[in-house]
Amino acid sequence: MKKQAIISAVCLFAAFISLNFSNRAEACSNVLVTKGASVDGSNIISYAADSHQLYGELYFHPAQRWEAGSMLRVNEWDTGKYLGDIPQARYTYQTVGNMNEHQLIIAETTYGGRHELADTTGIMDYGSLIYIALQRARTAREAIEVIVDLANTYGYYSGGESFSIADKDEVWVMDLIGKGTKIVNGVNVRKGIVWVARRVPDGYICAHANQARISTFPLKDHKNCLYAPDVISFAREMGWFDGKDEEFSFCDTYAPLDFSGMRACESRAWSAFNILCDGKFTFEDENGKEITTDSYDYIDYAMGYDKSKRFPLFVKPSRKLSIKDVADVMRDHFEGTPMDMTTDIGAGGNALPYRWRPMDFEYEGRTYVNERAIATQQTGFWFVAQSRGNFPDVVGGLIWFGTDDAATSYLTPIYASTDEVPESFRVGNGNMITYSPTSAFWMCNRVANACYRMYNIMAPRVREEIDNWENSQMEAVKETDRQAMELYAQAKEAPRKIVRRNDNARHTENPYTEVRKLLTDFSVNSARTIFNKWTELETLLLVKYIDGNVKAQNSDGSFVTNEYTDHIPAGITQPGYTDKWKECVAKDNGKTLESK
Repeated sequence: MKKQAIISAVCLFAAFISLNFSNRAEACSNVLVTKGASVDGSNIISYAADSHQLYGELYFHPAQRWEAGSMLRVNEWDTGKYLGDIPQARYTYQTVGNMNEHQLIIAETTYGGRHELADTTGIMDYGSLIYIALQRARTAREAIEVIVDLANTYGYYSGGESFSIADKDEVWVMDLIGKGTKIVNGVNVRKGIVWVARRVPDGYICAHANQARISTFPLKDHKNCLYAPDVISFAREMGWFDGKDEEFSFCDTYAPLDFSGMRACESRAWSAFNILCDGKFTFEDENGKEITTDSYDYIDYAMGYDKSKRFPLFVKPSRKLSIKDVADVMRDHFEGTPMDMTTDIGAGGNALPYRWRPMDFEYEGRTYVNERAIATQQTGFWFVAQSRGNFPDVVGGLIWFGTDDAATSYLTPIYASTDEVPESFRVGNGNMITYSPTSAFWMCNRVANACYRMYNIMAPRVREEIDNWENSQMEAVKETDRQAMELYAQAKEAPRKIVRRNDNARHTENPYTEVRKLLTDFSVNSARTIFNKWTELETLLLVKYIDGNVKAQNSDGSFVTNEYTDHIPAGITQPGYTDKWKECVAKDNGKTLESK
């Protein structure tokens, strides 16, 4: 379909938009990259935790031994609501954000699914499943087992979820949902989840964004596909499926697709694929034959017009992907596509690629969408995490972490073996209603909100700073890895020391203390450096772009001043507004505004 025809088709489908569109504003976007698809052989997962209530901070839990009989309090991640207590594991692994010391990564996106499958009696919400699994599992397969066991044992409190799970060897995507509430003798006899998990083929990538994506799946390939034993029979019991087992589609059964599922959610996964595959989707068909199609063959699906045009779950990228490639995908606003958020009058006079909520609006009896791209204003935190199997665990786990809107915020590398979280990311350093001048979340918000007023003028300046920082840190990580491996080799050869704890028990001293110290210092110092740079950048944005002006700068960064004093700027420009804005204003009020 031609681009102009696609755009004009919006009017034809306006009446089709559900009034529940705003309810599909669930957050988060994930991209999954296998080691065969990455430049350095690492498995990669990106995640944007997008919520209007979520604060940007880096969760940190050191490894710990627990007394027998210890209990773990479970609070809902989204709200803080107390759900119950479960037995604590005797030993829990260190976790930094959504990664643990064994290089296990878990991220998510919420899709909701059938409302009747909510379990009001459950104890485990989706956030608790993630962070408890990280403390108890070493591999992706173990994480799947832990997640299933926790949900089936204690009940699942949340709606439908898609999980991205990666370790040093494998990458998995998992769709799950509860089984509803049916109380018999005071007990929910439907406690637990139905689920399916598929291993992303090596050399391929996957993406999901608030819509279940696993449709049909191989029933006998247990190396690459795992699922609940009742995932099909439960659907039959509920009257939602009556076909052959091999025809069963998880997403079509448990999360029936609607306009918003395509336009607000699947569109983001399509856009990530479109960018990373350079517009060509290469994938295996049902017979295992590799085929290549144009990404725009699926544009009617991404835009919510044709359910039959679903794009593949797994595709091959057009090139080996770097951390920077994946980070930049998380900054997408549909640029260059029919959904480009910078080109219509909704972008205002300065091509702002954001639409304030709600997710739709009504005009003269019709409902229209406010686009939802990968990059969005309400991001709490986001990351691109690497599980690097070519390094030992103490060195390999690396989470590039950032806060707020991905398009105007930086990522900085944090090693998963760090002993300390940088002050700018520390839990408790501010919150959603308490400003902190030392918080990265608040400083990144200051920069982002500054850009929103003159986006096409200011955001490129911020992006330049982001690119310079992230590219330099990729090189800095290489050098830090080298130093860490030297210390690791020395520690590996050194004799183990037996020391006594405070309780007089004997234990072996951690031989990699110096490695961890090096990686902690690097992580903390890097985060401190970029936070200070962002503080300076926010000041620059105020001074340089005040009141719609743009002050000229010299090559050394100083401002150009007039010949009489160094306090008055020279070379000020006023870039004004986009041509689209001028056209619309002229049509709307040209008779009044036209100069004679």
